[in-house]
Amino acid sequence: MQQALGLTLLALALEAGFGYPQVLFEHIGHPAVWLGAAIDALDRALNRGDAGARRALGFLGLALLLLPLTAAGVALQAALHSLPFGVLPLAAVASSLLAQRSLHAHVDAVARALENSLEDGRAAVGMIVGRDVAALDEAGVARAAIESLAENFSDGVVAPAFWMAFLGFPGALAYKAINTADSMIGHRTPRHEAFGFAAAKLDDLVNLPAARLSALLIALSAGRNGGRAFACMARDAKKHASPNAGWPEAAMAGALGLKLGGPRNYAGAAFDGVWLGDGRAAPGPADIDRALKIFRRADAGLWALIAALWALSAL
Repeated sequence: MQQALGLTLLALALEAGFGYPQVLFEHIGHPAVWLGAAIDALDRALNRGDAGARRALGFLGLALLLLPLTAAGVALQAALHSLPFGVLPLAAVASSLLAQRSLHAHVDAVARALENSLEDGRAAVGMIVGRDVAALDEAGVARAAIESLAENFSDGVVAPAFWMAFLGFPGALAYKAINTADSMIGHRTPRHEAFGFAAAKLDDLVNLPAARLSALLIALSAGRNGGRAFACMARDAKKHASPNAGWPEAAMAGALGLKLGGPRNYAGAAFDGVWLGDGRAAPGPADIDRALKIFRRADAGLWALIAALWALSAL
């Protein structure tokens, strides 16, 4: 386990310092893009028949994705660990499964765009959320950015780091595949409600510990609003439609003294989301900046936790 914890710390440091190089993205793409292509191919090949057949084939498709991918992850980790200083290239590859730097950059871009104009803010937030943004006012843009920051701190940072710390590179790789599958096919649409059932349920399961840990880190990073963050988390987290997203979002709402969530539209259809928190309902760019400050503190807390576990494992 010490080896996996060390790998996680090094991968976090590399991703925070350098992100995913643009030159690599331009020439070979990104692991999420490769996973997306594989999931799309499985969807086109297997998603057919009645609801029962689609659900069964969804389980098969997920197995066809995860089994060879995890085996490849195990083989790559073993091969690199057999080399002198092989942990360095392994950490560089593993860093591509984390999103500290890119998440901060995308959410910060929303704040800067919103300071310029509402239209720029809508365009920027449309890059990171799935909801319809054309009718969002300034408060709606800011809420969407803050909610995305809180949820993706869990999904894009804490969860892959958690599974990497416990199961090494193969664990983080498998998590990334499950999370990508859920984002692509885990929706209650006529095409994917049955076929994506396995991906959605497995994603709920693998995100369960990280969502609670993310909320705890956010609440502990809230300063004098820490008590309010814990109270909001305890009261409102389970109101969310997702069994996991409500935890970091409720903690962030309490930490900022805001109301997050509420009604929104997806693909032209209204979704009557619950409100999380009991503070102001009209955040602005300054509140996005406050949320980013909490994110940085919470991320540092994650580093500290993994470093402490690494030190303890060496005793």
